[in-house]
Amino acid sequence: MSFFKALNIVKTYANHKALDDVSINIPEGAIYGLLGPNGAGKTSLIRIINQITAPDSGEIFFRNEHLKPSDVNRIGYLPEERGLYKKMKVGEQAVYLARLKGISKHEAIIRLKMFEKFEIEAWWDKKVEELSKGMAQKVQFITTVLHEPELLIFDEPFSGFDPINVELLKREILELRKKGTTIIFSTHNMGSVEEICSHIALINKSRKIIEGPINQIREKYASNTYQLSCRYNPEFSPAQTIGSEFEIVSQRVEGDRQDIILHQNTYCPANTLLSRVLPQTDIISYQKIIPSMNDIFIKLVKEQA
Repeated sequence: MSFFKALNIVKTYANHKALDDVSINIPEGAIYGLLGPNGAGKTSLIRIINQITAPDSGEIFFRNEHLKPSDVNRIGYLPEERGLYKKMKVGEQAVYLARLKGISKHEAIIRLKMFEKFEIEAWWDKKVEELSKGMAQKVQFITTVLHEPELLIFDEPFSGFDPINVELLKREILELRKKGTTIIFSTHNMGSVEEICSHIALINKSRKIIEGPINQIREKYASNTYQLSCRYNPEFSPAQTIGSEFEIVSQRVEGDRQDIILHQNTYCPANTLLSRVLPQTDIISYQKIIPSMNDIFIKLVKEQA
């Protein structure tokens, strides 16, 4: 059963087509990265999912039923454009936002013990305008997840955070997934995508370019390139040893270690190659080179350009 699905979404603003026949399929329990350059259409799709705007055409399904206005209470949304009431006290505002999601004041105060985890409990009675940008973002993250939604949507959630707080947020996102929450997040941070995403979709120039489990996508775009690392031996000649199945792309010696990048032109079992090399040097590792999501992102966007 599909957890969340958008089919053939089209959205146009004036003379600009923001989304052109975009479909995505999000499995339950996924951390789903929505990727793309600035202006690709990611935020337009997120706003449609949140029912902030409506598509010109297309359909959206939540647990195999058409998305309806009441589903907003099953979704948590942290937009890129942060917004808190600056003159309100931090704790007062957090309780107010929780009550908008149907949580009683008593229950909200209990759940807002999360302030301790994020080390902002001392700011409960301070005004929002006294918070730093990072502190304010922590408050908004907490209020976004407080009603324990089935689907969480983060638009550039790591923007403005220092590395320590980025790690804190990543741990929280992974913990939410363990508890059964499905998560969509839009980001330009490819390192974060590889660390926490299970699935991704790449949108460019208003169209979806690729979608699927991240490991399958990385494997799909891998070439037959391998790295052989061994102890440096000046008498070891890779060109004379590795065999005709391989082409040497590059070699590097650093200290007592030699790294050799090989392109495999015809199939050769790993054991065959290693048996040729072992009599001449000690092997440290031999592995296939899998491209990063950043490499794939750049490749696909350039190809489309």
